[in-house]
Amino acid sequence: MWTEREAGRPDCECLNVRFTCAIVRKVSGDPFSDILKLTSAEAFVTGGFTAGGRWAIRFPAPKTIKFFAVVKGQCWVIIENHPEPIQFEAGDVGLMTAQRSFVLASAPNISPVDAMSLFSGAGRTTAKLGNGRDFAHIGGHVLLDPASGRLLADVLPPWIHVPGASVQATTFRWLLDQLVEERAVELPGAQLASAQLAQLLFIQVLRAHLKTSARMPSGWLRALADPRIAPALRLMHADPSRTWHLDELAKSVAMSRTTFALHFRTVAGVAPLTYLTEWRMRLAERALREETTPIATIARSLGYTSESSFSNAFKRVTGNAPKACRSASRTSGSPSAGNRYPSREARRDRGT
Repeated sequence: MWTEREAGRPDCECLNVRFTCAIVRKVSGDPFSDILKLTSAEAFVTGGFTAGGRWAIRFPAPKTIKFFAVVKGQCWVIIENHPEPIQFEAGDVGLMTAQRSFVLASAPNISPVDAMSLFSGAGRTTAKLGNGRDFAHIGGHVLLDPASGRLLADVLPPWIHVPGASVQATTFRWLLDQLVEERAVELPGAQLASAQLAQLLFIQVLRAHLKTSARMPSGWLRALADPRIAPALRLMHADPSRTWHLDELAKSVAMSRTTFALHFRTVAGVAPLTYLTEWRMRLAERALREETTPIATIARSLGYTSESSFSNAFKRVTGNAPKACRSASRTSGSPSAGNRYPSREARRDRGT
């Protein structure tokens, strides 16, 4: 195996190559996975409850993305500012991104108890209403990175409902059963297993949304669901440092240059090469926040021939210079995106 000097390259150049690999290797060519990683999407189960007879619980507006599933029985979901109650059956999963309070009830006309009082008490994550024989629920949250989380949150609708009887939900039943078992039986590694199962459940909900949503706003999620341009997205994500040209991206999806550019803009909301630039800047932001890699090296790793051209592009897209972005992250941690995405230390809000 050659050493750096035997290969005829100076030590500093090899160090730069290693830095470059550290940045680029974090992308996979799977845009969906890349963005989930970039936003640090982390799902976890916070608790659940069982119920019997007539019951209703009011939950406060979540500060993070909220998900819940019906494990047994059925219930009604009444969401603030939503026109009609929604019936949930066993196996149904709901995902709420909007900050709206909601009620789970055995019938729509029952006066609810407050969830915060029901789950009050140190470490309490479960509750029982009535005899607890008719209904079982499990719920949790999805945390997103304060700086990059809106890349995901802003493309999701306020509310997603995936029925357990749908074709897309065939794996939900197994995941829910495993989650219940992991929480009921204190096996070694149960906490980690529950977290991984919750993450899989979250991914399955997003996949179901991609397949079934009739209308999504323009953006990367809609583009990913469009089979006509998704291959071009994968190419750009697989090699973001490459100097991609519109002609070759159009050719990869068997379209003319004009048709591809028009369709991509309609679906993704931006032109193809603008999308590529914005994705590069997302990667750069992460590197600036999390690493000590020199700015010039980050620039080269993302296809820029000079630090100045990279800095100009970075400021144009993000509104800040790279040095300012790095300084801000060192001074105050990751830039705040508001209390919608609280720190991981504050995430355990007991069963709600």
